[in-house]
Amino acid sequence: MEKDTGDTLHASDSKDFRKIYDDSMQMLFKVSYRIVNDEEAAEDIVHDSLIKMSEKELVFPSLNDAKYWLIRVVKNASLNYAKRKTRERKAYERALYEDHRRVESGETELLKEEAKKKAQEALDKLPDNLRVVLILREYAELNYKEIGRVLGITEGNVKVRVFRAREQLAKLIGEEDVYLP
Repeated sequence: MEKDTGDTLHASDSKDFRKIYDDSMQMLFKVSYRIVNDEEAAEDIVHDSLIKMSEKELVFPSLNDAKYWLIRVVKNASLNYAKRKTRERKAYERALYEDHRRVESGETELLKEEAKKKAQEALDKLPDNLRVVLILREYAELNYKEIGRVLGITEGNVKVRVFRAREQLAKLIGEEDVYLP
């Protein structure tokens, strides 16, 4: 297979694969992790998506095109995983709530953990379309235009969804200033 000149990237080419991997791995992990709340699962989902890209021998006109394709694949795989694991996760969380003993020292550390947990629980309660847009905005640090491109919606629709997501989070958390750890 002869390689095109220019910025074209061939996912099956080891150098191009490495370039795509290096540029997107951390961001893809953050997106997946915020959806599935499990480091190992998020890592597996991202690696599976990268392998799928390579096995399909996909060719991308640019690094951004590769990144946007991967974000869509990782987002969908993460949402599917989260849906399958909902009952299991809820049972696990109930077991954690029963044993609230903490070994951590310091009230500040405990308050930070409780704030993170409260924010994550509120984030989990949002509808998928609002949760995903907020995850891409806050954790993947994509701008509105990029989010619109990834999700296939207009930039205006992205802004509306981010606003609604933050508004619902504020209601769920019960605070005016919503900060996601």
